[in-house]
Amino acid sequence: MPAPADDITEQLHSEIERTPSRYRPLLLRSVHSFRDGVEADESWPSASESLREGWTDALVGRVSPVVTLWDGIDAD
Repeated sequence: MPAPADDITEQLHSEIERTPSRYRPLLLRSVHSFRDGVEADESWPSASESLREGWTDALVGRVSPVVTLWDGIDAD
């Protein structure tokens, strides 16, 4: 079963594919505006917070081999 984030990403890709190409620049601007708004409301974690979270992930085994990093990225 895919992780919830993977499922949402797949849904987003599906919606993008169903969007006519002439509207995709507007869609991209909407996504950028959304991200800018979210980032303004909630700041990015500090370097120490990111390192702490990454270290915790490594300790509990929430890691993936580097060789799988780009699996599935190729478009058909």
